[in-house]
Amino acid sequence: TKLQDPLEPGREIASQRLTWNKSPKSVLVIIKIRDASLLQPFKALCAYLMEENNMIVYVEKKVLEDPAIVNYENFGTMKKKFCTFREDYNDISNQIDFIICLGGDGTLLYASSLFQGSVPPVMAFHLGSLGFLTPFNFENFQSQVTQVIEGNAAIVLRSRLKVKVVKEFREKKAMLQNGIEENGVLPTGLKESNRLMMHYQVLNEVVIDRGPSSYLSNIDVYLDGHLITTVQGDGVIVSTPTGSTAYAAAAGASMIHPNVPAIMITPICPHSLSFRPIVVPASAELKITLSPEARNTAWVSFDGRRRQEICHGDSISITTSCYPLPSICFRDPVSDWFESLAKCLHWNVRKKQNHFTKEEEEF
Repeated sequence: TKLQDPLEPGREIASQRLTWNKSPKSVLVIIKIRDASLLQPFKALCAYLMEENNMIVYVEKKVLEDPAIVNYENFGTMKKKFCTFREDYNDISNQIDFIICLGGDGTLLYASSLFQGSVPPVMAFHLGSLGFLTPFNFENFQSQVTQVIEGNAAIVLRSRLKVKVVKEFREKKAMLQNGIEENGVLPTGLKESNRLMMHYQVLNEVVIDRGPSSYLSNIDVYLDGHLITTVQGDGVIVSTPTGSTAYAAAAGASMIHPNVPAIMITPICPHSLSFRPIVVPASAELKITLSPEARNTAWVSFDGRRRQEICHGDSISITTSCYPLPSICFRDPVSDWFESLAKCLHWNVRKKQNHFTKEEEEF
């Protein structure tokens, strides 16, 4: 099955294989900044893309402003060839054919946050601390990148969450104190009837917690318009299958393969022994509000970013986004996932039981 990219008609995304209608010409390189160990891989990758493949390479302007890169030897001539942009100021969604990440899982989450609509295919190299979502090793990057450019790669479509936050409009000063402002600018939103609406695309999870308050959170969770439960505890995690191996797993949830269409609801330290994590259909529509009797406010974050306060009268609506993140596989979706479970989380690792000797079998 092939999906047409709604933002770039020249590119198709297959359900299991990456295919190109025309050869890719532009690539966005995401790098973990202030990490000296990534300078040589970054330079080698960019030189290969520019000189060997004649590609246009995009990077964030703050990457080239990193003092470590500015002072890196023989980088001056290459620096002039980059196309640069700034997050929240420049829209590059129509200009990128695919993305390469150098770092840990955070680079993939950051790449997702840059594209609020269709996301180009992402190739992630494991150069960080965990690497659950980054299956590629950098040693043979030339041949691996060439295979992607030639369309010889499997992909997994990682579902994202479409989140709408509706807040009762308050004075700008109060909004800044509540943590809505990030990087010096207010997020894009619509002011209607004294309400502010903000939209986010989330790859891992939406976390609603009690913040700095010492009181239990009291959060009402609605599913398709029906109140299903009230969370009393430290908070609740609403995650994608990709996010099931992140905060949700640490909070006791099951781990779900990214090909499974689902949304997970996981309580954080619930004050109830019977409150177990649940999985609901990907088509479900969730709405989360503060309970009327809640003693304190709550705080929400999206993939660990844009943390802000939720007060009485505010609401968070969550559905499955129609814009998944196409993640390029090292082998295939099943092999990559189980290898990550074994290597990164040491899933089901223990010393094996010895077999019986002939003498023991007789007894």
